[in-house]
Amino acid sequence: MRRNGVSAAVMTAPGRFEVRRYPFPQVDDHSMVIQLEMCGICGTDKHTFRGETVQYAGTPAESHTPFPIIPGHEIVGRVAEIGKAARTGLEYSGATLSVGDRVVMCPDILCGKCFYCKNTFGFPLCENIRGYGNAYTCDEGPHLMGGWADYIYVRKDAFVYKVPDELDKEIAVMTELMAVTYNLDKAKESYTFGGEGFGSGATVVIQGTGPMGLLHVLKAHILGAGKIIALDKSALRLDFAREFGADHVIPVTGTTKAERLQAVRDLTEGRGADVIVECTGAAEAIPEGLEMARRGATYVVAGVFADVGDIPINPHRHLLANQIRLIGLTNHPPSGYVNSMKLLARYQKTFPLHKFVTHQYPVDQVDAAMAKAFDIDNAMKVVLTPSAE
Repeated sequence: MRRNGVSAAVMTAPGRFEVRRYPFPQVDDHSMVIQLEMCGICGTDKHTFRGETVQYAGTPAESHTPFPIIPGHEIVGRVAEIGKAARTGLEYSGATLSVGDRVVMCPDILCGKCFYCKNTFGFPLCENIRGYGNAYTCDEGPHLMGGWADYIYVRKDAFVYKVPDELDKEIAVMTELMAVTYNLDKAKESYTFGGEGFGSGATVVIQGTGPMGLLHVLKAHILGAGKIIALDKSALRLDFAREFGADHVIPVTGTTKAERLQAVRDLTEGRGADVIVECTGAAEAIPEGLEMARRGATYVVAGVFADVGDIPINPHRHLLANQIRLIGLTNHPPSGYVNSMKLLARYQKTFPLHKFVTHQYPVDQVDAAMAKAFDIDNAMKVVLTPSAE
């Protein structure tokens, strides 16, 4: 691959791909290159593919996708080349890295200098945040700034994590999404205030059980939910939700909003759920989710990771009268990767985590891979692997 260049799947514009070759990047003392084993197709990648390309809208960090890009940020791979200083200075927990070590990485590059970097911890609010897979054009060197490629270049200011030996790549590739489930840890923070938030035994509703929602089902189970209710359009994904810990599933296809709301009421003694997490990526799911909440409940908006337009919300009925704690959480905490991998390792024999990746395609079959990722009735996690050379 190195002699002939590095293959990468390039999104040249919304809905359009090309497979291009780039030179193998030069590594300095503080950087490294990962030879990719696989990289997931994320809901964010789907937003970009559909032309929903504005992120962090209305904030100092607002960004617009700089096409052409190499998408992809849910990566796992092995260290291919690494600078001397990077061996001891790049891994998040301080571990020494060597060629051949398996690693995952956080896609977010934070400036470390703005007000938010200096005054907040956990979910990043950096005014200058830029992400692998959507914020760097591949027209500029070092080009390989996304995971749908044979290799990815790792900057000195990136967060990299060594993967435990007991995690196969098909499970390690879940790490970034598992870190996103810290949404539920955030809901737990407010529990002691007036019975709000996520306490032990709480009823949790997960709207959307694609890959991100499915791992929220798993995390809710791990954190002590009393009852987990999952909703999705796909029968296949609802079956996955059952296997990953959901107690009840409600199909969106073939039901009305009134029927879904009544189903949640019937399962919660008429009150509604304690915690609801939106993992659909569809803004129109939010008013319905708010109506599934009991008075004093917590509602977390997590899946709409792009500006997809406006929705009508009645602030009195949806928020004030029911005293809803509404939380918008963008991204995930870089500090959550290590413990996410520990949880995946601990529960890989309790839940069928090996089933999570349902389809694999080499990067030169990116069109087929993206089509399959949108086929929610027949796929869960679709990943891209290095080109078949």
